Parts: sequence; C-alpha cells; structure tokens
Amino acid sequence: MAGCAATIPAPAPGTGPAPGPDELIKAATQRLTDACLTRQGFVPPSAGPGLPQGAGDRRVAEALFGAGPAELSLALPTGHVVRAHTDGCLAAAQQRLYGDQPGWFRASVVVNNLRPEADHTGRPLAEVRARHRAEIADWERLRARAATEATTVLTSPPPKGNPPA
Repeated sequence: MAGCAATIPAPAPGTGPAPGPDELIKAATQRLTDACLTRQGFVPPSAGPGLPQGAGDRRVAEALFGAGPAELSLALPTGHVVRAHTDGCLAAAQQRLYGDQPGWFRASVVVNNLRPEADHTGRPLAEVRARHRAEIADWERLRARAATEATTVLTSPPPKGNPPA
C-alpha cells in the first residue's frame, strides 16, 4: 500500500524521543505525494520498483513536480533564481501542510539562503537575518502549521478511492 513507509509511529514509552517537526513534515509530504500519484495511476517511486527510463519517467516527474513553466520564482541577491510549480503532487502536499504554498516557497527560499546572501554581500549573518525578520517569522509560522497538519495526516487512515475534485 502506497504511503505506508511514510508513516512515523510514535515511539513506545521509554524507547526514545518522538519524531521532530522535520521528520513529521517529511513523512506527511511523502504520504500525500504517494496518494496523489496513486490517484493518477502511477506507482509512487518509494512504493515500487524503479520505472523504465523514457516517457513514463517524464509523466511521473510532471505529476510529482508540475509541468510547463514554473509559476513561482524568486531572484536571490546572489544572482540565482529559484523556481517552483504550483501544480503537481508536491505542490498540493505543500499547500495542504503549510496552507500557503506560495508563501512557504518565498519564506523557505529566503531562509535557506541567508548564509549565501551574507557571503555574497559581505554582510554579517546577523545583519542579513535582521533584514529578513518578516520572512523568518513567516517561515516559523508556516512550519509550525505544517508540523500540526502533518500529525493529522499521519494519524488519519490513508484515503481510499478518488476524493472529489
């Protein structure tokens, strides 16, 4: 059954710490993307053998990551441009978990590139972080929401059949 490998059960008492937010979010993202791919008639990569190279790979990649030009784009002070799709199973999982996929994209790209920005601009990291207080606050708020939503996803039974569109 797709998604089973993505379930992180709570540890038995005395066996260790509960999974952290990152592990919960990763597992819930896997469960949601596996279910989405399955609804589209694909075998999720984590749930089955590797697919043959070719058109099938492209179709799975488009179903997972989105197709066509990326709808989200953010230019970084380093000169790099980061892009993402708002369609595809991964985008749908992010929307479900974070509640604001475009907002999560912006906040996570900025937060994940604070050190490269500091290195590129020659500014201290503390100064760069202060400059991006709003994005850091958005990242923290959206990540907390995703951790809560991930717990719900992982403790709910996997969906059966095709949900209404």
